[in-house]
Amino acid sequence: MLWTLVAFGYVAAFTAPGLCCRHKEYETRDGQCCPMCHEGTVVRKDCTPESGTRCSPCEYGTFMKHPNGLTKCFSCTSCDQGLIAVQECRATSDTVCDVLPGYFCKSLADDTGCSLAEKHKRCAPGQRIKQAGTSRTDAVCEHCQQGYFSQDGVNCTAWTTCSETQLKFKEGSATSDVVCASASRAHYSYIPVLLLSLTLVGLLFGGRLTLKNL
Repeated sequence: MLWTLVAFGYVAAFTAPGLCCRHKEYETRDGQCCPMCHEGTVVRKDCTPESGTRCSPCEYGTFMKHPNGLTKCFSCTSCDQGLIAVQECRATSDTVCDVLPGYFCKSLADDTGCSLAEKHKRCAPGQRIKQAGTSRTDAVCEHCQQGYFSQDGVNCTAWTTCSETQLKFKEGSATSDVVCASASRAHYSYIPVLLLSLTLVGLLFGGRLTLKNL
């Protein structure tokens, strides 16, 4: 059995126990059906035979986006690290966050926004960026192929080829280039080492002769 009462602009509906509440009605603790509060508001007091549901607006920092029979609004989402608010929180809708440059969304929110962001991966030396990161995908790295190197983890560059008048002073690697030196320079670079060796030998033999004379 159903009773309805129009009071203060609200419709109060009461049903016999065990019957389901109608669309946009909620069930109270004592098993009665009352009209839901509109978006942006929550229940302050359940309906009675004399009055309809009393509703209160959501306070600043809270929201409610659906007709409801709740007594508390939801807290607005805070855009954490790597996120920025593209739509501020209102009484009838939550904050909408999106990612900052250099980040990608790791977890989407209920709507079109993002709830968790992560920084784009940085490729290591010896690697290059195969696919740049976007707001929805992370960067993809790959190792430099043989004969190429990368110091900054961005692009791979071919090793330098030493000319006919040069000698390879240092072999290239995945993180460093070949080092070339001119043939004459490489030749003269051994002279100081040779002179130093001869000097040490001279000092050694000189010291032995001095001790022998003593």
